[in-house]
Amino acid sequence: MKATARRTDTTFQHVVQVRDHQVLVDEPLESGGEDAGPDPQELLAVSLASCTAITIEMYAARKGWDIGHVEVDVQYSPSERGCPTRFDLVLRLPDDLPPEQVERLQVIAAKCPVHRALDGEVMFNERIELVGVPESASSRVG
Repeated sequence: MKATARRTDTTFQHVVQVRDHQVLVDEPLESGGEDAGPDPQELLAVSLASCTAITIEMYAARKGWDIGHVEVDVQYSPSERGCPTRFDLVLRLPDDLPPEQVERLQVIAAKCPVHRALDGEVMFNERIELVGVPESASSRVG
C-alpha cells in the first residue's frame, strides 16, 4: 500500500494519491489552513471508523447475518505530555440483534487491520531523496 502527498498551490493543502483515488488534506483555519479537507490526524479517526465498520459488515456477511444499519463513531485525542493517544469507539448496531451476535461483532471490531496497526508495534524507515523541482512547482520557488 502506498500513499503520496503532493503540495498544492495553497498553504498546507496536499493532494494524496492512493491507487486511482485522490484525497484533499488541509489544516483547519485556526492552524493557518483553508479547511478544504480533513487534517492528517482526523484521517486517523476516518481510517479507524471506516475499517471497523467494513470489518464487522464483512464478518456478518460471511456468517450470513443480516445486521442492518451499522455506524461507528470514533473520537480521537492525540497524545499529550503524560497522556497516551486515545481512541474512543462507539459501535451502533440495531437493538434487535441477538446478544451473541453483538458480543461477537464487538470482538471482531477490534480485529480490523487499522485497529491492529494502531494497537501494535510500529516501525518507521525514513529517508530523504533530493529531486529537481517539477515544472509546475517552479513558479513557487525563488
